[in-house]
Formats: sequence, structure tokens, C-alpha cells
Amino acid sequence: MNYLTTRIDKLEQLGEAADKQRTNSDGRARRQANLKPFPPGVSGNPKGRPKSITLSEAYRHQLAQTVPGDPEARTFAEVIARLMCVRATQGDVAAAREVADRVEGRPRQALDVDMSVRDWRQLAQAHGLSEQDVIREAKFLIESDSDSSGA
Repeated sequence: MNYLTTRIDKLEQLGEAADKQRTNSDGRARRQANLKPFPPGVSGNPKGRPKSITLSEAYRHQLAQTVPGDPEARTFAEVIARLMCVRATQGDVAAAREVADRVEGRPRQALDVDMSVRDWRQLAQAHGLSEQDVIREAKFLIESDSDSSGA
């Protein structure tokens, strides 16, 4: 009986506290006063989302570290560069290409563009296709592309 009465007393106290919170309109009014839209031209997050470290930045940071236990206290970048040069001198073509690309830059690649055909109709006719064949195939490709993209 004693346990039951103490339990009922606690429930009544909780009910009174809940009633007190429900009638506390002063606190609610203050919270609602803070809910104002930002004026035009003002951002709620002026610095934006914090930048996360990119993989390239992580590589640069790691490459700048010294190799643990290296008697010459070289960085990872220096050790990798040395190994690539050694491999290149031993005949490793991929290593030689990598060193050359890093030092001299990648060579430009020439593109052969045929600008003589300017109209798709001429191109279709040159391949023995009618305009209707090309239009039908274009519609099919557009529809299949939109189906695969989930549009």
C-alpha cells in the first residue's frame, strides 16, 4: 500500500509539472519571437558549409611528411620520385612516361575533325539512310536514354 501511494504522488507531481509547462506562455512567446526570416540579401549561413579535405589535399599532406626511419629524413614525395627515376632508367616505360608527364607536361593530342558535312541530312544520305530512319532512331535513343536515367 505504501508503494502504491508514493507512486501515485509521483505521478501527480509529474502531472502538475506538465500543466505548469503547458501554461508557460512567456517562454513560448520568446522562442517564437526568435523565429524571424532573414532579411533579403542576408544569409543564415554566411560562411557556407565547411570545406572537407579532398583526396588531393590528403595526398599532398601525406607526401610532405618525412618517411619514418629514413636516415636522410626524406619526404614520401622525394622517395617516390627517386624510385620512379630508378625504374625509368632500368627500362620501365610506364615509369619513364610518368616522369616525363610530370616534368614536361602531357603532350597535346591532335584531333581530326571533319567539318565538310554540316547537315545531318547530307550525312544520312551519304550512308543510305532516309530522314525518317534517322528521326525514328533519334526518338528511340532519346526515349531509351530518358528511361535509363529514371526521368
